[in-house]
Amino acid sequence: MVFGPVAGLVFGLVFGQEHRVIVLAPPARRLVPSPEPTEPGTPALARLTRVSDTTRRPSRDIAVAVIGASGRMGSEAVRAVESAEGLVLVGAYGSGDDLGDLAGADVAVELTVPTASPANVAHCVERGVHVVVGTTGWDDARLETLRGQLAEAAPASSGAGVGVLIAPNFAIGALLMMAFAAKAAPFFESVEVIELHHPAKVDAPSGTAARTAEMIARARADAGTPAAPDATTHDPDGARGARVHGIPVHSVRLRGLTAHQEVLLGNAGEQLTLRHDSFDRGSFMPGVIAAVRSVADHPGLTVGLEHYLGLT
Repeated sequence: MVFGPVAGLVFGLVFGQEHRVIVLAPPARRLVPSPEPTEPGTPALARLTRVSDTTRRPSRDIAVAVIGASGRMGSEAVRAVESAEGLVLVGAYGSGDDLGDLAGADVAVELTVPTASPANVAHCVERGVHVVVGTTGWDDARLETLRGQLAEAAPASSGAGVGVLIAPNFAIGALLMMAFAAKAAPFFESVEVIELHHPAKVDAPSGTAARTAEMIARARADAGTPAAPDATTHDPDGARGARVHGIPVHSVRLRGLTAHQEVLLGNAGEQLTLRHDSFDRGSFMPGVIAAVRSVADHPGLTVGLEHYLGLT
């Protein structure tokens, strides 16, 4: 991975007792695409803060349907689509609504619950509609089933294959935090993930935490990093957290929170902390809009918005 000057936030740090990199999501704001084109050589971080400038600009408006439009994320997505240049909202579906032909949508944004998401995505794929999925719960078995459905699906209206993006997180800062964590993980003996969310969240660990643990575990395995030291032999109540791809993950549900995550990395005498905070769901919307604009250019299954943004 190449991060250019952004990586200096993590790896240009001065030696000390503790290093903290905190990526804060901005307050809620509507996505208004910048009218200025992105010039060659624009620094990566500047491009990422203007997500709309780095994504596909179609020759006509993209027709978008939102599935789960009455939920917290879904209602925010409806407003973001309505205010985004080049997108037109053609359908907003709540729980129990008949999806039908999705009102002729080119792209569906699926933001529901883990029990409903696979059937909703299959419905879209069967009709040649690209899908941007923000619902969690997509384990390996579900992903494999979806790959089979995509292999058998008719092409989209453009004639290209249907594209599906499974995005554990849409916040640009969160994607950077995950990428930094994977880059740093082989250099530290110990690593643990703490995710913190509002108490209405139905799943644990979060999709972001699971994806972060997967990326960390892969990076450590590729580098031949040994397992983290841990002398715990007695933990009847699970106080040491869940093990996700061998990485300890801890879930907090607390009134007043929205979506937050820390990755703690430790060596003898030092600690690196990577933290991202989303204070409002508006922080996810630039990523949602970028995904809607790009999904048709990526036939088949993609897991992680970072692949659309050049962070891999």
